[in-house]
Amino acid sequence: MCGVAARSTLRVTKHLQDWRDGDDTALDRLIPLVYAELRRIARRQMRGERRDSIRGTELVGEVYLRLAGSRRVNWQDRAHFFAMAARIMRRVLVDAARRRNMQKRGGGMALVTFNEELVVIERGREPDILALDDALTALAELNPRKARVVELRYFAGLTIKETAEVLDVSEDTVARDWDFARPWLERAIRKASR
Repeated sequence: MCGVAARSTLRVTKHLQDWRDGDDTALDRLIPLVYAELRRIARRQMRGERRDSIRGTELVGEVYLRLAGSRRVNWQDRAHFFAMAARIMRRVLVDAARRRNMQKRGGGMALVTFNEELVVIERGREPDILALDDALTALAELNPRKARVVELRYFAGLTIKETAEVLDVSEDTVARDWDFARPWLERAIRKASR
């Protein structure tokens, strides 16, 4: 890690620890350091979302509000923060999709576009966010760690190394979990769409 990136990572970690320890101003100092990365994660998660859906800035704002209300998180580091932020974004998008579907009685489901590197289903088909959430929830019941790997890799955009650090497992374990989870989710989503 270069010097600037290392210092930035240390500053983020320090602010997270200060916030965890009760410093109410630490979150306000943290957000400018992580805002661009939160926007990048939001953009990735918003791909395929309907135009009348929640906007990226609203998604980041919702993450801020939910994080501000969570005092009990034992923050480990920058990667842990972004993993939590991605999980919150997933929940916000799923909740928004459910509200839209309730209003339209099943119509207009939001679609999630997958990054080429992180393909979970067949090329040319995109699962809707509700089908993906249902499949990921089912995977979590079967194997919580494999579901966390998907959340961290796909939703947070973490590397295999960063995912291994957050989960405190080896990179080989993360790679095996990822190799298992992708086709498992593909089958679950395909089965749900029949």
